[in-house]
Amino acid sequence: MSESSGAASTVLVNCTVVDGRIVDGVGPLPDAAVWVRDDRIAAVGPRDEVLAQAGEQGGFARVDLDGAYVTPGLTNMHTHLSLSLPGSGGDGVKGMSPHELAFYMADGARRTLLCGVTTVRCVAEKDHADFALRRAIAAGRVVGPRIFTAGRALVCTGGHGHESGDTMECDGADGFRRGVRSQVKAGADLIKVMISGGIAGEHESIHTRQLFTDELRAVIDTAHAWGRRVTAHAGPAPVIAEAVELGLDCVEHGYQLTPEVVARMAERGTALVPTLLVTRCKEFFDELGVPEWMQCRSLGAGPRHLESYAMALEAGVEVLLGSDMPPFWHFEGTNASVRELEYMSEGGIGPAHALYAGTLGPIRWLGAEADLGTVETGKYADLVAMDADPTAETSAFRGIRWVMKGGRVVRDDRSGWSAQ
Repeated sequence: MSESSGAASTVLVNCTVVDGRIVDGVGPLPDAAVWVRDDRIAAVGPRDEVLAQAGEQGGFARVDLDGAYVTPGLTNMHTHLSLSLPGSGGDGVKGMSPHELAFYMADGARRTLLCGVTTVRCVAEKDHADFALRRAIAAGRVVGPRIFTAGRALVCTGGHGHESGDTMECDGADGFRRGVRSQVKAGADLIKVMISGGIAGEHESIHTRQLFTDELRAVIDTAHAWGRRVTAHAGPAPVIAEAVELGLDCVEHGYQLTPEVVARMAERGTALVPTLLVTRCKEFFDELGVPEWMQCRSLGAGPRHLESYAMALEAGVEVLLGSDMPPFWHFEGTNASVRELEYMSEGGIGPAHALYAGTLGPIRWLGAEADLGTVETGKYADLVAMDADPTAETSAFRGIRWVMKGGRVVRDDRSGWSAQ
């Protein structure tokens, strides 16, 4: 299939359609067809009905998907396209000029889309390059996923991630209010704040508290006043508990949760992006030359991290896909996004809820469900196709062989074509 397959009117046939609504009892639709007109879904339903409907409107291109399962593209909620961990690999990224960084991030965006991730939530990118990349993708100058971004993450002086241009150092309630407003001014869709130490800070521990109550309240209240949700890098239970009471919308990592904290998260509707990969990825660390101190801290946190995830599931906390590793990175036989989703599925949610956690759940958190997240009439045609049933096994996503974003086919393995 050539690039011209993104015709103004296309009908996808010979497929089974399924999306995250399966957790609400909306089952797969076999022998289906999806009519894509321009960048949106014009109709979806039984094949003959959709073909007749499209035919009434004139000519269309017919694309046979050879019995594939069609789902929405994945949404990765913890993305860093300018990631630079301690070590030689990260030093190379930190040493890039602004021009080099722009090309590096654009290449990462392209690779992300081609692996089936059609939407990302960036949660700390260098020097506001993410805003330029978002504009370039929207204008069609760069191939990449839809981007929702926090801009630069907010940290205290010397706080987690302060060493790079993807964070902004603030102090005091007034300083953090200015930090929130500065990211909103730049175009941020959400706010990210570092409220504890983490695995990548040499002079801190996961337990290190990094914001006082007035600072944390200032971030959350100011962001909410501007209509922006707040997510927090956070590991230990006490600081998470306080943030949840103050209105935090999402927790990243949650390495050391407790039954009491996850119960409150569930009550308050605070989501969790567990990023399970980050405490079980020695191969990735070795590839980037990550130092031994960080590897020990990360891998050593793994067992407790899984326990926290299990607690969250038992309490009914909503969990969402986020890899922390670059979404496209080849890891353990697939890409980081799919491997994270597999870990989440194996850790207790199972394939059907994993499909939800990788598609509709994140889109609902982002407030974009009017346009994205399901295969429904009126939504953007951001779709992927695979041969195996993702509701039977999450590993089906390893077999993604066809990707469409906004009505344009960007990958089709049958013809060997992809957007380059």
